[in-house]
Amino acid sequence: MKVSEYVQFDAIGLAELIAQGQVSADEVLAAAQQAIASVEPKVNALAEHWHDEPLPACAEGPLYGVPFLIKDLAISMQGRAHEFGSRLAQGTASTADSFLMQRFRRAGLLTLGRTTTPELAISTTTESRLCGPTRNPWDLNRSAGGSSGGSAAAVASAMVPVAHATDGGGSIRVPAAACGLFGLKPGRGLISMGPFMDEAWNGLAVQGVLSRTVRDSALLLDCMAGAQAGDPYPLAPAQGSYLSALKQAPGTLKIAVQWHPLNGRRSNPLMVEALQGLVRTLESLGHHCQQVDLDIGLSWEAFVEMNARFWGSNTAAWLDALSAETCRPLNAQWLEPATLALHRYGKALSATELLAAMDQRNLVSRKLGGFFQRFDLLLSPTLSELPPVIGDYNAGQEQVDGLGWMHRVFNHSPFTALANICGTPSMSVPLYQDAASGLPLGMQFTAGAAGERLLLSLAGQLEQTLPWSGRIPPVWAASA
Repeated sequence: MKVSEYVQFDAIGLAELIAQGQVSADEVLAAAQQAIASVEPKVNALAEHWHDEPLPACAEGPLYGVPFLIKDLAISMQGRAHEFGSRLAQGTASTADSFLMQRFRRAGLLTLGRTTTPELAISTTTESRLCGPTRNPWDLNRSAGGSSGGSAAAVASAMVPVAHATDGGGSIRVPAAACGLFGLKPGRGLISMGPFMDEAWNGLAVQGVLSRTVRDSALLLDCMAGAQAGDPYPLAPAQGSYLSALKQAPGTLKIAVQWHPLNGRRSNPLMVEALQGLVRTLESLGHHCQQVDLDIGLSWEAFVEMNARFWGSNTAAWLDALSAETCRPLNAQWLEPATLALHRYGKALSATELLAAMDQRNLVSRKLGGFFQRFDLLLSPTLSELPPVIGDYNAGQEQVDGLGWMHRVFNHSPFTALANICGTPSMSVPLYQDAASGLPLGMQFTAGAAGERLLLSLAGQLEQTLPWSGRIPPVWAASA
């Protein structure tokens, strides 16, 4: 199989070729390794790349032999390093597979490496000091987003058709928007974080994937979904497979439209123009769109501080544990300035301040619960601006305290974190492209609880109506 052939297929397409005997899993693997070698030096998406992983033993898996990558965070693969994008954890390794890794193996996926992440995922750009900046295949001078930026750059440049990702405040949807991919953040409790964690960031963070097609994300959700014994939020998968949702029309939906973020700033005119076009398209499909002034029960400043308490307390505990494990001190030799600032912020928090944040989370979640009794979906741009130039996002972080860093993160991605607080599913769909820069423009849809099938159904409808498969970034494995 030539690389030029390999890049034409999504994960399901490659699996079908292998299952039908049209190409062997070894031939697909060879093409994937060549694709990685051709574009990785340009985008820097991998924290580690290996050639010694055997084909999965489970040949009947629905994605048997499909090349895959895991994010260097929140997943454990036995015998492989897990460094979380940090020099503090450099050289640490997993002693066993996590539940999700076991499910990826049962699906038949062949994991070829770890993708880059910002240090401890506390950023929405992937520019760690451990691995250096991950670059956007659409414009190498710009960020690929974060914190799943390595996975996004790898999928967008066609190293692999799909890759593991996580989302604690937008970390699937932000890089999906930046790199022109489909990214679904599942709802809280649908995919197990175990056995080494019961939840991540007090339930804000979830597991998922990034893909080039909706059907790949749907099938992977079928493979990932389902609680394990001892999970704190044992949410059962939906009735019927997620993949089958693509064959069902979403019906007539009532969609609320949020044009501008809650931080008082205005969305880039490019985003507004794209959103206007999408509203027209949705109405032509029979859906009803209505502009709303979203009320989440908190001011923007209080919303950011609430999130900062979750991020700060969890980051501080995580860093303390890593320091004890590695016998490395928490200082500038091993950690970036923003990480140290967030650690200081987290250590200064009291238990009652964290409990107050939980009360605020309940307030916001109840507000949005009532909102989704009136509307089926909430629509907004995924990002309010184009992806930043490499270096701009992290500039001056030495002068920012922990709360100040959180304001920087949330002002970069002001639409995404609400779904994490409420635990509801949300997706970024790569429906538009800026004619001047060529950069993708993602649009975000958020649903109420257990709304994954509804989101996938609409995404399938939009993929047919506003197809994006023909858009290829300048850095593309076949071109290289």
